[in-house]
Amino acid sequence: MSMLGHNRGPTMARGQRYRTYLWSRARRNLMGNTLPIKTLQMRLKRAAELGLDYRTYASVRSASGRDIVAILFSSNALNAVGASPVIPQAETARLEALKNCGRLAMVHLPHRPADFQAANPVLDLVHAAPRFDLGWPDMRDRVRAAIRSARAPADGVLIVGDTALEREWLVAGRAAGYVAAGDYFGT
Repeated sequence: MSMLGHNRGPTMARGQRYRTYLWSRARRNLMGNTLPIKTLQMRLKRAAELGLDYRTYASVRSASGRDIVAILFSSNALNAVGASPVIPQAETARLEALKNCGRLAMVHLPHRPADFQAANPVLDLVHAAPRFDLGWPDMRDRVRAAIRSARAPADGVLIVGDTALEREWLVAGRAAGYVAAGDYFGT
């Protein structure tokens, strides 16, 4: 019970560790090591809706503690390199197949977000990617702004990227996980 001035920190009463051990052991015995079949079926279906294999989906979900509500792609991951802002047909088909999930993108120069979104209506939101030469604060601010604009919880956003710098977006945005573009698109 909390009293005036209590900071809701851990109890200092004797035996707390032992009670925690007993509680976790009882929970483990009750739940077992397997998921109920209905839960497993729902998660398999959700992984398919997101275009992920079950192992990747389950690891991201267990690490973040929540479902994936949006996927943030880099323009490199979408294979939109060079001057043309159009995403190739194979990647566009994968984006169109996504269900119950936001489709976000961050585009590197020379692409401009407005032109990129106009050329690829399959994307919900497009933002400018952090520049390579501006450092960590710019990366953090841009990735977090992109996630906030989607009204998505950061730990519910999966990042799909293609470079080592884009892998750092995971930490900068406090995202749920990172998947390499080759693994996601199967290239």
